[in-house]
Amino acid sequence: MGDSLLAVNGLTLHYGGSQILHGIDLEARRGEVTCVMGTNGVGKTSLLKAISGTHPRSGGDYALDGEAIETASAHALAQKGVAYVPQGREIFPFLTVQENLETGFSCLPRSEHRIPEDIFELFPILKDFLGRRGGDLSGGQQQQLAIARALVTKPKLLLLDEPTEGIQPNIIQQIGEVIRALRTRGEMAIVLVEQFFDFAFDLGDRFTVLERGAVKLDGTRTQIERDVLLEAVSV
Repeated sequence: MGDSLLAVNGLTLHYGGSQILHGIDLEARRGEVTCVMGTNGVGKTSLLKAISGTHPRSGGDYALDGEAIETASAHALAQKGVAYVPQGREIFPFLTVQENLETGFSCLPRSEHRIPEDIFELFPILKDFLGRRGGDLSGGQQQQLAIARALVTKPKLLLLDEPTEGIQPNIIQQIGEVIRALRTRGEMAIVLVEQFFDFAFDLGDRFTVLERGAVKLDGTRTQIERDVLLEAVSV
């Protein structure tokens, strides 16, 4: 498949005195979806926070598109092409859909301050709701808005944390179609943290299962059988 865009080796992370991640290795390639799986509390969100710069890692190597990342803020990483859609979406409820999308401009040069038309091809509902406040959208529509806002930043690496959580099935299906479309373009690598097994398994090209902050199972779709993966994430 595509070339390696993200390479993380031996990543560790602490919250205060507690070590949360223990030597994580993770790879994400252009044109692929890398699924990070495991039960609650194993460190999946912490891993995304470390990759996005929202929580500094304690140790380990991190390369993005061949460039070694020493210490970088979330804003600096966003400028380098990392987009993070956190669990809970974190849209601005009192801003309109248009204004929410425009917050993505903050890491782009002024000449690129426009919403790409393909955003509305991926999320047609948002075009109808540009003047509506974010807080007035349904949970599923807010999730679509959060992903769209991330895409406004023109990312190389898209990090999605539990995009199906608490969302009605028809929108889960739409989000799956958007992820497939982005993968097919081959321009970005996608890291998907997901508890909904069938959704993740249908989309994933490679899988990393965490347990107690360490990698329990890792491999590509051709290397890991469905039953083995299901058992690994069910314990």
